[in-house]
Amino acid sequence: MTTETAEASPAMQPNDGDESDQYPPHWGPTAWSLLSDLRQRSPLIQCITNFVSMDIVANTLLAAGASPAMIHSLAEIPDFTPQAQALCVNVGTLSPSWVPAMKSAAELMVKLGKPWVLDPVAAGASGFRLNACLALVGVKPTVIRGNGSEIIALSRASLGVSKKGVDSAHGSMDALEAAKSLARASGSIVAVSGAVDVVTDGNRVVAAHNGVPMMQKITATGCAVTALIAAFVALDPSHPLEATASALSVFCIAGELGMDLAKGPASLRMHLIDSLYGLDEAALLSRVRITDL
Repeated sequence: MTTETAEASPAMQPNDGDESDQYPPHWGPTAWSLLSDLRQRSPLIQCITNFVSMDIVANTLLAAGASPAMIHSLAEIPDFTPQAQALCVNVGTLSPSWVPAMKSAAELMVKLGKPWVLDPVAAGASGFRLNACLALVGVKPTVIRGNGSEIIALSRASLGVSKKGVDSAHGSMDALEAAKSLARASGSIVAVSGAVDVVTDGNRVVAAHNGVPMMQKITATGCAVTALIAAFVALDPSHPLEATASALSVFCIAGELGMDLAKGPASLRMHLIDSLYGLDEAALLSRVRITDL
C-alpha cells in the first residue's frame, strides 16, 4: 500500500501464527537477501523524478542503503548515466524539456543492458502526458509501477482524467487484467499499487499485502517505492518480478513499523524512513506478506 491506494485493505497487520501458512516461506528470505545486498553494495540509482518527490525518494534510497543521484539534465546523460546501476524515471511534474532526457537515459540503460523503472504518474490526465508515457513504454522499461488508473490508461492508451488528480480512481485488483495486458505488450514487469500491491509479468501474478492506510496521507510514497524497486532490481536484474514484490513489501513493512510510533502523517513519514534504515531480519521475516494469485 502506497500513497495511491483507492480501496480498503483486508490485511494490514503483521503475520500471526494462524495466517503464516497463507504466505509462501521463500519470500521472506528473498526480501531479506535483497535488502542485505543493497546495504552492502550501495548501488548508484539515477532518478529523473518530479519536484514533489525528490526529497523522499532520495531519503528512501539512502535509508535502504542505496546511493541516489537526482540527475535530470540532458547534457549530463552521456557522462553520468553509464555509471548508474539502475535508472528510475518518474513523470510527476512533467514538462516538455524533461522528456528528451528521460528517453535518452532510458535508451542508454537499455543499450548497456541495465534495468530502468518507469513511474507513469497521472498517465491518463492529458494527451501530452499519455503520449510521453507511451513513448517511454516503447523504450522497454524493466518495470512499470503505477496505481490502478495509471496502468489502465497505459494499457488502453486512453485518457481517463480523474477528479482525484494523481491519486487513483481504481483499486489494484480493478487494474489486474490491464496490468497483465500491459506486461505482455511491453515485456515489462508491471506493478500496481493499492491496498494490495500486485505484480505481474503477464502470466504469473503475485500480491504484497503489507502497509497501513495512513501511508495514503503522505505525498510521493508511491514515487519513493518506485525508486526502491529500481534499487532492488539493480541487484537482481534477472529476477525483476521477485525484486519488485520484495521492494514493495519491504517499503510497506517500514510503514507498518513506523505507524507504531507515529501520531500522524508527518511523523509517519519520519518514522517510515527510520524504520527502513533499521529494519532487521527478524522483523522482516515475521512481517512479509506476499502470495501468488
